[in-house]
Amino acid sequence: MDPISEIPGAAPEPHAPGPRRIKRRLIAGLIVLHAVAVLASVFLIVRSRGDAPQGQSGSAKSLLNLKPKDTVGWVSIRGPIMSSESGKPWEHGAEQWARRIEQLADTKGVKAIVLDINSPGGSVGAVQEIYMRILRVKKEKKIPFVALFGDVSASGGYYLGAACDKIVAHPGTLTGSIGVIFSVSNMEGLFAKVGYKQDPIKSGKHKDIGSPARPMTPEERVILQTLIDDAYGQFVQAVADGRKMTVEQVRPLADGRIYSGNQALALGLVDKLGDSLDATKLAAEMGGIKDEKPRVRRDTEKLNDIFEMLETRARLTFGLSSAGVTLNAGPAIPRGLLYAWSGGW
Repeated sequence: MDPISEIPGAAPEPHAPGPRRIKRRLIAGLIVLHAVAVLASVFLIVRSRGDAPQGQSGSAKSLLNLKPKDTVGWVSIRGPIMSSESGKPWEHGAEQWARRIEQLADTKGVKAIVLDINSPGGSVGAVQEIYMRILRVKKEKKIPFVALFGDVSASGGYYLGAACDKIVAHPGTLTGSIGVIFSVSNMEGLFAKVGYKQDPIKSGKHKDIGSPARPMTPEERVILQTLIDDAYGQFVQAVADGRKMTVEQVRPLADGRIYSGNQALALGLVDKLGDSLDATKLAAEMGGIKDEKPRVRRDTEKLNDIFEMLETRARLTFGLSSAGVTLNAGPAIPRGLLYAWSGGW
C-alpha cells in the first residue's frame, strides 16, 4: 500500500504521480543492472578457470598468474559500413569496429587477427576510419591480419581487405567494385507536379550543389567529378599498396565491376580460396601459433551483447518507448561519397 494512502483525509490518487513511479523503476533498474554485472563477473571467472592448465588451482592468485594462450582474434564486419549514429560502444559502426580491432590487438596472447567481412561497402569516411586503424595496429603491434570474404566483400569491403596481409575468399564470393559513387537525384519534374518549389538563399552559387530541386550545371558536374576522381585515386592507391601492385596494374581492374572469388584469385585481388578454418589456420601460421587447432577469441563481441541486453532491459524497466524504431533495419544510404556497390544494398 502506498504510504500516502494511509494518511487520514488524504485524497485518493487514481493515477500514481510520476516521481514515485520513476523512483520504483529506478530501483528495479539498479537491481537488474547489479544482477547482470554479477552474472557477467561469474561467467568470466568460470571461463578463466576452465582455461587454466592442469594442476593449477582455481584461486584468484592462480588466475592472475595464468599465462594467456596464443589466440587468433576475430572481428566480424557485417552490412553497410557507416559511422554509428550515437557512438554507443555496443552499436555496429565504423567507430565500434575500429575500437574492437584495437582492443583485440591490445589483448595478451592475440598473435593475429581475422577480419571477417561481409559487406557491400559504405561511406568513404567510415571505411577509411577502419582502414587506417588496421594499418596503425599492423605497424605498432606487429600483428598480421587476414581478411575473410563472405557472400559479398565489395567496394569498401574490399578496401578493408586491401589493408590486410592476406585475403581468403570463397569461390563464389562477390568482390571488387573498386570505385566511388556520388548519387544525385533530380526531382524537379515531380516537385512541379505537386506544386513544390525550393527557393534557397545561399552564400555562393555552389552552396546547394547536388540539390534535387534543380538540374545540375556543367560546372557543378566538373566539381563533383573532381571529388570522385580524388577519392577514386585514394582507393586505387590503397589496393596497389595492399596487393603489392602498381597503380597501372590496378586501374584496368578498378572500373567498378564485381568479380567472383575465382576471378579475383586469377587477377591477384585475393590470395587464397577457402573458408573460415582456412583463414584461421593462415592467421595462426602468420602469427607464429603452433597449435594444430588454434584458439579464436571473440570476447569483445560477448561484452557488446551484454550492453545490448542492458539497454533493452532498461527500456522495459523504465517504460521507454521504442516507437518509431524499426528493429533489424539497415542504415539508410547516406548522401555523399560512397565506397559502395549499389547492388549489395
